Amino acid sequence: MPQIIVLPHVELCPEGAVIEAAAGGMLIDALLDNDIPIEHACEKSCACTTCHVIVREGFETLEPSEEKEDDLLDRAWGLEPNSRLSCQVVLDANDLTIEIPRYTINMVKEGKR
Repeated sequence: MPQIIVLPHVELCPEGAVIEAAAGGMLIDALLDNDIPIEHACEKSCACTTCHVIVREGFETLEPSEEKEDDLLDRAWGLEPNSRLSCQVVLDANDLTIEIPRYTINMVKEGKR
């Protein structure tokens, strides 16, 4: 089982967390199943950037992102070369260290259309 280290996030996970998740599952589901309430405005359909994470360790072990994810990430707040949408990350046997950006762009939540 891969271990996911979540770096501290002021609102979502102030103390940080270390969680275990099943290989083959999605990163976003592992976070949500472990009471880390990462936003997912599009209900995990790869249509927004609210579940954006930065993979601090283990990025090179992930399957490459697809064009649709890359196009969305171009609009994410705090984009870095090792950014991914957690709804698109399939976990394998390798451990990850992730950071959830302090801010996210959520057009619905912010009252914009």
